[in-house]
Amino acid sequence: MRYSTALKVLWEQKVKQNSKTMTYATTYRIGYIPNAPRTEAKAVAPPVKRVRKLDAKTKRRKRNPKGQTAICTCNHVANGFLRTSFLPRLNETEAVQAYRDNAKMERDFYISLSRLAEHYGITPKPTQSLEYPYNIALAIKDTEEQLRLKIKDWEEIRLIQDGKKVFFTSEERYCTGATLYYIPVVPLFRWLKEPKRKQTARLLLSVCSYLYHIADIPYYRQENSYLYWIYEMLKDWVMQDDYEEDVAHHLREIEQAEWIGDRIEKKIFNQKNLKLFKNRLDRFKIKDHTDKECFNLAQEAYALYQQYPNESVFRNARPNGEADEEDREDIIPMDRYVSFFADSTGWLTDNLIETVNTELQEYGQMEEPIIIKRFDGGDISANTLEFENRLLPMLDKLAYILNNL
Repeated sequence: MRYSTALKVLWEQKVKQNSKTMTYATTYRIGYIPNAPRTEAKAVAPPVKRVRKLDAKTKRRKRNPKGQTAICTCNHVANGFLRTSFLPRLNETEAVQAYRDNAKMERDFYISLSRLAEHYGITPKPTQSLEYPYNIALAIKDTEEQLRLKIKDWEEIRLIQDGKKVFFTSEERYCTGATLYYIPVVPLFRWLKEPKRKQTARLLLSVCSYLYHIADIPYYRQENSYLYWIYEMLKDWVMQDDYEEDVAHHLREIEQAEWIGDRIEKKIFNQKNLKLFKNRLDRFKIKDHTDKECFNLAQEAYALYQQYPNESVFRNARPNGEADEEDREDIIPMDRYVSFFADSTGWLTDNLIETVNTELQEYGQMEEPIIIKRFDGGDISANTLEFENRLLPMLDKLAYILNNL
């Protein structure tokens, strides 16, 4: 959705039902819609705003009737070019344009730059000897190149004017890559019924309990969750269709998703799973490759639980573009693409994913984990995206394991 990047939602190309392509196992990508038959809707979903278009087309630049002034080189052309060094073109920010006091502007600029460099551990190129504004342009270009190479989630820096002060802000962003982080629970329910997999299923119950209680992953049977509304809408469509031959089959699939979902929620809601997490890890016996994958994932989840005992997946959720308060309805919240859901196969899932993608394509921006740091002399945030860099890939792995049971 660049939701990673105003930035627009990236949609994956539709693929045929019999040759599904996933980035990580069967984790769904926003934009992927299976070609499964679906019931025509008689009820219309609430309207949402579309991406705004430009008011007018860009005008072409007029020709200059005088043409270009003829210039002759002093030396051989090739040699002259090699002897020339070009400064970066200055894209002046509003802060630079508004400042008439160049000396004050440069002083604030270099003070803020030194704070930014100290925070990120980089060494700015000395540019003070150059004339204004090219000293600033070169310093910004060099700083951006160093941050791009060194900081994994760095997105951009900006020069801001706040009152009479000019300073840098830096944005760090975790790119979600238009992924639907949907974790199926029906496969876990089936594992709990198999004696040879019960040990592994209980370990995954501890993982899911951590995600439910601590990481705050929404559950599709909670009435305030986004997917609860989607499932209810699909159920209404089926019940209102008198001409569909498979209505009874589709209703049974929906009822199963509800019944199993309610029972698994009761299990992961039980905080006994968190208390037994460490004990289940210590006593776990690896019997095959699947057990090993589950054990490694559970270790990652337990390490996150110990290091971040109170952190939610939504802790740094921010719009990945500039949005006013009146534009909030045009932004996809993170809880739309991070959630527990029923299953990854079947008619119900095909229609669920199609409906979600159709809905989300109506939005212009999305929330992603984003941190903004101000280098204005105040306390610089020590917050990082390490938690998100570990949690979201772990959700991918968990979905892969459960989708391939």
